[in-house]
Amino acid sequence: MGRLLAITAALAASLAVGVSARQPAGAPTDSLHRPLDQILDLHVRDGLVYYRALQSSRGSLDRYVTSLNVPAATYESWPKEAKMAFWVNAYNALVLQTVINRYPIRGASSAYPAASIRQISGAFDQQKHRVASRSVSLDEIEKKILPDFNEPRLLLALGRGAVGSGRLRSEAYSAARLQSQLDAIQSEFVNEQHMFKVDREAGVVSTTPILSWNQEPFVAAYAKSAPGKFESRSPIERALIAFVLPHLLPLEQDFVEQNQFKVTFHTFDWRLNDLTGGRVE
Repeated sequence: MGRLLAITAALAASLAVGVSARQPAGAPTDSLHRPLDQILDLHVRDGLVYYRALQSSRGSLDRYVTSLNVPAATYESWPKEAKMAFWVNAYNALVLQTVINRYPIRGASSAYPAASIRQISGAFDQQKHRVASRSVSLDEIEKKILPDFNEPRLLLALGRGAVGSGRLRSEAYSAARLQSQLDAIQSEFVNEQHMFKVDREAGVVSTTPILSWNQEPFVAAYAKSAPGKFESRSPIERALIAFVLPHLLPLEQDFVEQNQFKVTFHTFDWRLNDLTGGRVE
């Protein structure tokens, strides 16, 4: 009997090692981001947020933000896709929390709309948050952490609490679905006027300043993929062309292929992406 128990224990240990090898301790699971997924599904419509309703039931958001402060060793054990999804979700959740901490926002600075997140002093560059055992600001996530992944589409997944930013999705990002979610961001980019616009009559292609703010990662990822006819254009223009060309409508593709247009960058729209008072136009 004792020998049988010993053999059974050894087999169990062997199976445990096998499971550990396939799924390391601390590997991310869908459960980590499920609360955010539910929050976004309930409170976000077409990129706009019911901030008043979110504020009145903020407990789940606050608990989710607290759960992001995982041990550093746990975070480091995750695959790249899980880390990317983690930081985008963290950024978007922290923006939501920053807004509802001060909602309704009534700022006095003439540089931004009265209800803008920019009216919250230090919202992006000074306020620190505990994430993955690190003390980080929103700007540090955007400008230092995310660029290290060499995937500039992540920068278009950030809500920023503004109408002019990338569309905040009604779902959390996940490691398993990250590539399809980023593909959707790229294909939808050309259909959102605050992100990209072709004016054939004026001979102008205008796009979001998010690309000009983050020229280095976009140029590194896309500039070399632009067709040779665009080689005389600036690196960021070549990157933009390569990024959007496969997703344009036929008439827009023909216009861009003629290479006679001027590229401009929008003025970023810092109005709060708030749906409480009705759709923002």
